[in-house]
Amino acid sequence: MHAHQPIATWIHLRPTRPPDASRIHTPAVAREPRTAPTLTPMGAERHLRIERRFRGPARSGNGGYTAGLLGAALEPGTAQVTLRRPPPLETDLVLTSGDGSATLTGPDGVVADATELGALTEARIEPVSVDEARAVESSYKGLVNHPFPSCFACGPDNTGGLRLRPGLVGPGRTACTWTPATDLAPAADPGDDTVELGDDMAEPGDGAVATPYVWAALDCPGGWTADLEGRPMVLGRLAVAIDSTPRTGQTYVVVGQHLGDEGRKTFTAAGLYDAQGRLLASARHTWIAVDPAAFE
Repeated sequence: MHAHQPIATWIHLRPTRPPDASRIHTPAVAREPRTAPTLTPMGAERHLRIERRFRGPARSGNGGYTAGLLGAALEPGTAQVTLRRPPPLETDLVLTSGDGSATLTGPDGVVADATELGALTEARIEPVSVDEARAVESSYKGLVNHPFPSCFACGPDNTGGLRLRPGLVGPGRTACTWTPATDLAPAADPGDDTVELGDDMAEPGDGAVATPYVWAALDCPGGWTADLEGRPMVLGRLAVAIDSTPRTGQTYVVVGQHLGDEGRKTFTAAGLYDAQGRLLASARHTWIAVDPAAFE
């Protein structure tokens, strides 16, 4: 794909269910600045900027984090976000929400839109223990050959990122640990003129991780269940259900599961579990194969 070719064409997705989802088992239940980002409320609108720390490819925002901005603007529960174009970095954006939907708009048009959904039961997958997840992190393929090494969620070159290392625990199945840093929780006193990201799903000061970071953590472990080295992809659609918000300083496991492929699309799922194997959040992804040179 040429670098100047409009990107929006590959992310106008038709509604679809991932193939073979019914077979997924439902279990028993020098560092970059780390200042938490903020939104400025303006009635039904919020103005924001995606800082470079939260990039996916070098010139655009991480898909899971960007989707989580919209998810945080909706009522707590399940939401689905479709990315319409690469989220621009360090650019004034407008987030509007209401009536169960949200839209993120930039200078070139709609960046992403979101809608509330029901449960994601077909996206739930079996948990992996903390020890098993840690054991495969050293084999994470992105440590050697990563199409977007600065990715906020899984990029080894992003020192301000989540630093996830999803290694394979079986064919089409990844796992990694995640211990959220303290700066991923809303501040105890955000002030009168700002609204911390994720305040709608976390009480400031109690260590609950802000919503966009939970979405980001559920993003890349799904993508690495496929061949990201030989077939680079970007996130086109992400649906997330958060049942319980993770806390900073505690160790969790993120598990990814490959569901199937259809042309340039790849379908995956992910689950976030605590150390006891309790499901906290689940996700379903649609990925689009791309030429990574278009994002450099």
